[in-house]
Amino acid sequence: MPVQTGSINAAGEWEPDRSIEVIAPSAAGGGWDTTARMLARTIDEENLSDQGFGVVNKPGGGGAVGWAYIHKRNDPHNLFISSPPIHFVKQNGQSPYGYDDFTPIANLIADYGAFAVRDDARWDTLGELFEEMKESPENITVVGNSSPGSMDHMQFIMFADAAGVDITKIRYVSDQEGGAMTGVLNGSIDVISTGVLDAAEQARAGKMKVLGITAPERLKGDEFLETLPTGREQGIDAEFIVWRGIFGPPDMTEEQLTYYEDIIKETSESEAFADIRNRYGWDERFMDSEEFKDFLDEQSVEIEALLKELGFITE
Repeated sequence: MPVQTGSINAAGEWEPDRSIEVIAPSAAGGGWDTTARMLARTIDEENLSDQGFGVVNKPGGGGAVGWAYIHKRNDPHNLFISSPPIHFVKQNGQSPYGYDDFTPIANLIADYGAFAVRDDARWDTLGELFEEMKESPENITVVGNSSPGSMDHMQFIMFADAAGVDITKIRYVSDQEGGAMTGVLNGSIDVISTGVLDAAEQARAGKMKVLGITAPERLKGDEFLETLPTGREQGIDAEFIVWRGIFGPPDMTEEQLTYYEDIIKETSESEAFADIRNRYGWDERFMDSEEFKDFLDEQSVEIEALLKELGFITE
């Protein structure tokens, strides 16, 4: 049963009756944590709520520990930040909870992935890489920080699949200890699938080449990032948005949803959060609850089909 707390004001609107806990289902320092903290800071500093927003880290299970906590409490004073792993972790059987077990409130930002190789690698474009992989996909090793069947792996799979590569033969190595980039730089791994900023940092230093990014169009606002080509401009009909959105417990009322949806929208539209987006290289990608839910439904179907082809989901 939901924890029915809060109050209805004179205008008939729901209001929280204590501070809001924003769960980052990860350790400090990652994308979920940073997004949660920047969201909470902006809300407090811009006085967008009469209650404080505080961030609590609940790492474990690729997000599953935090999701279980929210689901069990079912309290409108508990929210959480998530991104595409909320699809992968459930569909891979690592958690009983997915996006449709909660209330999508709003999407806040978009980030993107990148595929990079060592600066002296023989490929200069994604097209060159995938042409070789069409002939012998098992001879090229791809590394990422996430587990097989999760984000770094699947963003590469989406692009390889669109390019006509046999995705069942791709050699993907998971390095969750932070050594993925080192493997490419020392020549033991061919390609890294990672975040744009991680790849760009090495490319700026002249150590790597970014063959392509997963954004629908080139990034703006930074002279170097603007030079990074998308997959689409190389003839690969794919994109992968590393969205980060805000979810609530499963049994939120319409009044509770409206309260938070309005605050997230104000946050997204504020100059303070625009500055934060620029600082972290995030794109503005606000979606209200209805639009966000439709987007998640579509992405879930696409991801499920690829996971079935790879054998992570069996009928």
